[in-house]
Amino acid sequence: MVTGALGAAVVNLIVLVVAKLAGASLVVVDGGEGHPITVGGVIGASVVPLVAGTGAALLMALWKPVFLRIAQYVGGGLALLSVAGPLSSDADGGTVAALALMHITLGVAVVTTLRLHHRHH
Repeated sequence: MVTGALGAAVVNLIVLVVAKLAGASLVVVDGGEGHPITVGGVIGASVVPLVAGTGAALLMALWKPVFLRIAQYVGGGLALLSVAGPLSSDADGGTVAALALMHITLGVAVVTTLRLHHRHH
């Protein structure tokens, strides 16, 4: 779980740097107010959901192992559905693309983390 969270954070930080170098503003406008995308925000948004979601799945799997498989689909699906947020945001194309990729990265990390745990137990 920790490895998955760290991996997602590192990949998303790389996406952040590449987006910045490519000229993305990395600012999302909400309610007329600009919200910058920061390193701390990327780390928090990468680590917290992955640790909370996979942690809950692993705890439920102690009771019923099928929850690992269910959590793979639910976690991956929720991450993909969350791409709608960046796609509908008021931001430049580079920022939208970077945020969408970060959401997809988190989904891949959730599915991979749970799949690896399932294989080892």
